[in-house]
Amino acid sequence: MKIIKDIDKGNGEIIRVEISEFKGISYLNLRVWFTDKESGEYKPTQKGIAIKPELYPLLKQAVLDAEEALKNKT
Repeated sequence: MKIIKDIDKGNGEIIRVEISEFKGISYLNLRVWFTDKESGEYKPTQKGIAIKPELYPLLKQAVLDAEEALKNKT
């Protein structure tokens, strides 16, 4: 597992962007993590997605398209 970036979501939550591995396959993992009140450590939630790297260009383009659409709404 390699953490790329943690993005503060507020209220003790972060969005973690990481490269993870499951059954020998690498994934781009975008997941919400929360701060455990007892240990103070971050723990993952079920909220998020894991995609194979070959799908990353499609996801990237969709995010860029969404950014453009948001700019055009203002």
